[in-house]
Amino acid sequence: MKTIEEKLLLKEGIGGMPRFAGDEYYRLSDNSLSNPWLITTLWLAQYYIAAATGEKDLREVLKWLQWATKYALPSGVLSEQLNPYTGEQISAAPLVWSHAEFVHTVIDYLEKLETMGLCIACNPVSSA
Repeated sequence: MKTIEEKLLLKEGIGGMPRFAGDEYYRLSDNSLSNPWLITTLWLAQYYIAAATGEKDLREVLKWLQWATKYALPSGVLSEQLNPYTGEQISAAPLVWSHAEFVHTVIDYLEKLETMGLCIACNPVSSA
């Protein structure tokens, strides 16, 4: 994961994670950053959830959930990818996959809170 973060995570612009190094799909120009995708950025958050052993480990998850909601349209619609400088939605919108990964990440986060004893019954969709 360290290598993925070093090679892919955008350290300029709005941040986020492109699909792969040098991704040109809908890229603004040959000289611009690759576009961050909501799904790949949420996969990063899911990794942090899985690896978390304490409450402080979950701060990075909240950062990425807040990032995703920041770039949602006022209606809550999420697109496929974002302009790496402005956060404007690019490509397919709404994209069910982006919404599904957001919901999946929130559910994983809530279940992790319960597992850690930080929230009792905070996941209303839990099957337990």
